[in-house]
Amino acid sequence: MRIGLISDTHNLVRPEALDALRGCAHIVHAGDICKRDVLDALASLAPLTVVRGNNDVGDDVARLPEHARIELGGATIHVVHDIADVPKQLDGIDVVVTGHSHKPFIEHRNGVLFVNPGSAGPRRFKLPITLALLDIDDGKLEAHIVALVT
Repeated sequence: MRIGLISDTHNLVRPEALDALRGCAHIVHAGDICKRDVLDALASLAPLTVVRGNNDVGDDVARLPEHARIELGGATIHVVHDIADVPKQLDGIDVVVTGHSHKPFIEHRNGVLFVNPGSAGPRRFKLPITLALLDIDDGKLEAHIVALVT
């Protein structure tokens, strides 16, 4: 099962992002959507799980949840915009997906896979434009960062 991980689109849906997410069984957006149109475009590709970011203040996105916990392909995934808001106890969590910093990273911490897909929206400073793909295969988790713009 392939899951698309995207964050910090800030009202921009890049064609490259849609191409990279095509074929995913599910898409997770870790916040800073800004306008609902972003979610509509992503929902045309796959079912969505979405959390609210600090810039999601408009009426169409302000009521999104701050945290989400889902099970996909036998893995439990916890989603929150800011890594500072990740719960201290991660019992039963296999993957934590965050956004906010616009800095992509993948790392293991105490048996939990942490993924920040970076920002797929407007370029911020000199940070890359990225998203991530998470593959779940018979309990094995593998994530990688996808550069959208060079």
